[in-house]
Amino acid sequence: MQRKAGGLSLHEGLIQGESQVQTLRQLDPLRSAVSALKSDGPLALVPTMGALHEGHLTLVREAKRRAAHVAVSIFVNPRQFGANEDLATYPRQLAADQALLEAEGVSLIWAPDAAVMYPAGYATTVAVDGVSDGLCSSARPSHFDGVATVVCKLFNQVRPDIALFGEKDWQQLAVIRRMARDLDLLEPRAEAIVGVATVREADGLARSSRNAYLGPADRANAAALPRLMQAAIAEIRAGSAFSAALTKLQTALLAAGFSSIDYAEVRAAETLTPLSQLGGAPARLLVAARIGGTRLIDNMAV
Repeated sequence: MQRKAGGLSLHEGLIQGESQVQTLRQLDPLRSAVSALKSDGPLALVPTMGALHEGHLTLVREAKRRAAHVAVSIFVNPRQFGANEDLATYPRQLAADQALLEAEGVSLIWAPDAAVMYPAGYATTVAVDGVSDGLCSSARPSHFDGVATVVCKLFNQVRPDIALFGEKDWQQLAVIRRMARDLDLLEPRAEAIVGVATVREADGLARSSRNAYLGPADRANAAALPRLMQAAIAEIRAGSAFSAALTKLQTALLAAGFSSIDYAEVRAAETLTPLSQLGGAPARLLVAARIGGTRLIDNMAV
């Protein structure tokens, strides 16, 4: 059924195809569609770069539980990729993603191209200090500026009441929460930015679009990452010094088939301040390691 919003057909600006979910690529029809949806109840946003898997769908299901309508953005954001990263080869499968989201009952897909998101002459970047320092920023210096910039734009474009992100990208979640607070981007409620627990494979590996890059042997070896992280956390909780537990973790990862470790650190969960011992505030163990040319990240509560 073709609905009208503000005098405009919600199918104007659609990608051609068989999908019944609204899939919009231009700002004017997006704004009309969003106004129609928000008049019917709260709107949740799940930002993605596509190549959807069960982790993304878990976010969508939680969004449906919390809001009347769910919008999912699909945009491979060039501003969060470094010069030698996998922007050109990052998986793009819009038709398959549409089918998955239609089956989940999503109301709207926002799938702009780069020229819509960053039109000619675009010159603005959003940077978030503090929580963006170190960890993934050490290997990817401009990554979180790109994340903050695109998420800020998505919030302004879609105007959601809440937005949901996976806890697997813990530093990203911390950056977005800080940005939303500082710039008054959503309603001033703690639950406006919802973190959803990491979805894992049967062997414990965190679900990620980049897992598809792993060959069979590397995929089997990658399961050592969550297992060894759990072992390190157990040692820390038993009283081991952070430095000893983290050194043992890195050595074990290399022995398990990982080629290098970008970082393995314990930090305060909210502020991401480095910690040398456990205190009263929640803490997280955060790890980034490379195997078979693929960079994997994970984090767990300590």
